[in-house]
Amino acid sequence: MPVEVSEREAEVLAAIGAHLSNAQIASRLHISVRTVESHVSSLLRKFGVPDRRSLAAVTTTGAPSAAPPGRLTGLPAARTSFVGRVTERQAVRAAFDDSRLVTLVGPGGVGKTRLATVAAPDLPYGGVFVDLAPVRTGFVTQAVAAALGVAEGPQQPLREAVTERIGGERSLLVLDNCEHLLDEVAGLADRLLAACPGCRILATSRERIGLPGERIVQVEPLPTASDAPALFADRACAADPGFAADPAAVAEICARLDGMPLAIELAAARSAALGVDGLLTALEDRLRLLTGGRGVDERHRSLRAVVGWSHDLLDDEERALLHRLAVFAGGFDLSAVAAVNPGAGAGATADVLGRLVDKSLAVRVVPGRWRLLETVRDFAAERLRESGELPETRELHLRWAADTASALESTRTDGWQDAFDAVADDLRAALAGVPGPGEAQHRLARSLAALCYARRFLVESLATYREAARRAVDPAASCRDLRDAAACTYLVADGGGQVIELLTAAAECAAATGDGDLAALSLAEAVVTAARNPGWQGVELPHERRLELIDRARAAGNPADPVVAAWLAMAEAWTASAAGYRAEPDLARAAVTAARATGDPVLTSSAMDTLISALGSTGRLHEAQRVSEERLTLPASMSRRDPRAAPEIVDAFHMAARCAIDTGDLPAALAVARRAEADELVGADQYFVSTGHLMLTLALMGDFDEALRHADTAWDAWRRVGEPVIDMTAPLLAVPALVHGLRGDDRSHRVWRARTERIGDGRLARSGAAYFAEARVALHSGQMAQAEATVARLFSGDGTAFLHAYARAVGAELAVAAGLPDAEARVSEASRAAGENAWAAACLARARGRLHGDRGQVEAAAEGWERIGARFELACTLLLLPDRADEGRTALAGLGCEAAPSIGGG
Repeated sequence: MPVEVSEREAEVLAAIGAHLSNAQIASRLHISVRTVESHVSSLLRKFGVPDRRSLAAVTTTGAPSAAPPGRLTGLPAARTSFVGRVTERQAVRAAFDDSRLVTLVGPGGVGKTRLATVAAPDLPYGGVFVDLAPVRTGFVTQAVAAALGVAEGPQQPLREAVTERIGGERSLLVLDNCEHLLDEVAGLADRLLAACPGCRILATSRERIGLPGERIVQVEPLPTASDAPALFADRACAADPGFAADPAAVAEICARLDGMPLAIELAAARSAALGVDGLLTALEDRLRLLTGGRGVDERHRSLRAVVGWSHDLLDDEERALLHRLAVFAGGFDLSAVAAVNPGAGAGATADVLGRLVDKSLAVRVVPGRWRLLETVRDFAAERLRESGELPETRELHLRWAADTASALESTRTDGWQDAFDAVADDLRAALAGVPGPGEAQHRLARSLAALCYARRFLVESLATYREAARRAVDPAASCRDLRDAAACTYLVADGGGQVIELLTAAAECAAATGDGDLAALSLAEAVVTAARNPGWQGVELPHERRLELIDRARAAGNPADPVVAAWLAMAEAWTASAAGYRAEPDLARAAVTAARATGDPVLTSSAMDTLISALGSTGRLHEAQRVSEERLTLPASMSRRDPRAAPEIVDAFHMAARCAIDTGDLPAALAVARRAEADELVGADQYFVSTGHLMLTLALMGDFDEALRHADTAWDAWRRVGEPVIDMTAPLLAVPALVHGLRGDDRSHRVWRARTERIGDGRLARSGAAYFAEARVALHSGQMAQAEATVARLFSGDGTAFLHAYARAVGAELAVAAGLPDAEARVSEASRAAGENAWAAACLARARGRLHGDRGQVEAAAEGWERIGARFELACTLLLLPDRADEGRTALAGLGCEAAPSIGGG
């Protein structure tokens, strides 16, 4: 039967067929990048294809029939036939009837991974397969994220991005080789199972994960009277197509190997050379050398015996290479093998590797990449340590990793992310394997940090830049690392508390080298960061401390240096006032001029934000909007792989939308908000600021249906990431309450109001957006019982607060509609705040028209609403004009609203 896709999924699929990026798709369909990613993930599962290229092919070849229900991406390709395990496969299916977490448990070499690869497709879920064997402690979430193709967004921990991607859809996550990461796997599994009701997890481990409700399927050795001999014969025939042997002898070999599949495969690979009788004799001799009881220990004994025996049969070249390959945490290509095998040419190395593959000691993963099985790797690692060559091999591995990371860092072609994911575990392992400072260690750490940042593993990038600072061989390099780490904190959840410490530490490193300019830059940046982000994630720097740091910066730096001059000018603009987020206008203009002289778009953007703040705090909103629009041209010249750039890109979009809303320029606000939602960096903001701006603008323009569509999506996503609360997320809750209230849907209005009051201990309910929404609903519905208190509240806010002009304008009109004695004074007071806001100006014109029965004012209001595209407000205003009231009622009905019963009052 055909694959069933929703209308929106069909649109996304068509866009993928046109080879559009997620950001381009989001822009075209007017949805967020986050939503596009969710649809792409769903389509991959539904069509059972591994990547976007395969999805694009669907659009040209026609939608295929439904893929087998359990098609997983990342599933290792089968190299050989599968033998036996009928009962275990049935047990896995049955276990998922009662549990969402099933673990295949058994000793190494018993075949857990192979069973998982055939049992998973039997299940009615699509999903991903994640091999955790090469993964180090602390990196399980990265491994899962890489398999899912997700990354962190600004202020969004990676675990939240993974949770959001999996969501509520039916899906399967296969976690292979969990035994060395049990606590971490348990933590992630517990979170996913709790937050994602459709998620199922199939794990393989040498011991259980340990979560409540976990079902265990014990994986035993193969029966030595049936499946084990069948496996031996199959693998022996692969090594020698003419294989024939006495079944009794084969059964004896399998019995001596306790039915362990890996041991049987290794023995069968040698059968062509030794024959069954020679193989049996060799095994008897080998097993006699080892001691141990029966049961599980005996299985380990027999497996170790056959691995050791296979190892001893290798020649010197083969043994030496096998030992060195144990240094790799994951897979490796031929160039990596050659890097740890000096003195041998590429051809000779390839030949030796091929011989190890023939003997089943190394396996090909995909064309061009190989790996060691974990049991073989453990054995080879022991021999490498015993040989005394481990330190040298780790140094070779480190140099290979540093060169590989540097090459990837400079790569700009498509596919670099897949290439990084393939070697990331080895880059991490190489850095951990050689402690202390050093040229190669530092080079690897810096490149790894940059790659993690570009891959949007933001927390890891921050930590790795810190590590680079510790590995640097000179303080100047450490200073650069610490400043890059500080830049990462802007996008890392809870990272703000580190930024001042990092920048002041960078200044100390610079001072230690005598580089006064670099010290000045670091100190001035600390001042600017604290001033631009007062209270953000614990960022606190008292005004006296800022003044002290700027004095130190002036003393350290050369003001003739353009970059130093720009940073000093910004710091001086921000320290002219002790108030938070308020710069001095003339000094801010000087900072912009100085920053432009450097030619650095990131620095210029920061200076322009200084000016925007200064203009906004002094009421010059149109000029602030003009500067914000100019600033929004800068991100195109910034590298999105530069940690310094991302905060400026995100902030440029946010401030451009906010400034347009501040002036009531709704068409401009809508254009910016749509661009922000479609941007891969801005639209991924966990705080959903860009979504809030978009929803608010849509509501102000009367596009209620689209505003609510975004509200439902944002609410679900916001809940999945833990409901982070900042003032700028207030529209996420206030806008739906506003729209439902204006439409007369009292039940939905109450639901959203209750959410606003519950979240953040009512902090969002006390926001300007929430107050504005309640006043506008009261005005439209004619509910005047609380009008006096509401008006007083709307006029008590900070004059620089977001939506200040809107709140006072609607408060003044509410005072008029309610017949409050101070209505005229309220209109006059609100007019001072509305001078640079087109929405507020139109609202006050309508209020004056109602107050004085002045048709000209009402008509002026209608013209103002029409000019900015505020369809709902225009319709309400037409009700005040008798000859156009029917037009207003028709327009309101089209917006899903009823005409307000008291709109003509006043």
